[in-house]
Amino acid sequence: MKPGGTYLKGVAKREEILKKALDVIGREGIRGASVKEIADAVHLSPAGILHHFGTKEELFTEILRKRDELDQELFTDGAPAEQSALAYLNLTQRNAQVPGLIELFSEMAVKAADPQHPAHNFFVKRGVETRAGFEEAIRVLQESGRLQLHSDPAMLARVIQAVSDGLQMQWLLDPSVDMAAIMTALFEDCLGGSISELHDA
Repeated sequence: MKPGGTYLKGVAKREEILKKALDVIGREGIRGASVKEIADAVHLSPAGILHHFGTKEELFTEILRKRDELDQELFTDGAPAEQSALAYLNLTQRNAQVPGLIELFSEMAVKAADPQHPAHNFFVKRGVETRAGFEEAIRVLQESGRLQLHSDPAMLARVIQAVSDGLQMQWLLDPSVDMAAIMTALFEDCLGGSISELHDA
């Protein structure tokens, strides 16, 4: 087999592993989703899984990266800035259906505060990109006069990120917390109107 074919085969296997792992963790949570269970789902040994990712921490980091990639395709690609809030609410609602992934995200986010952790750069970059998306949407809504808050968009973006991440922690402790409803109320207070108006923005 040509070297290029070997490489492409390896890339395809990584993609298969990540997609299966998303299903396993979403269903079982990180406590029930061992490397062995993920390996079984793709007919590999645990050593075979780690051959593709190096360590368990790097595997989990790539699982989160793949989740973000799929979420981007499903909820935000091509959406105008003023519809970002609506897309984010849809994503928040969907995430509540996969508690294991919220569990993984929250646990890894805490560990990634250590600059030496394999997920550190992922979370730093993700935070920058997330806030940039919020900041752009906020600026568009401010310029159009549709946003009642006139604070610095960068500061407001950090507030939204903090509320979202904090709600996930509250939801893990108390699954009765309706994350999407709380975020909807926050956005509607900021907009001074129904979030459904964003459909026509």
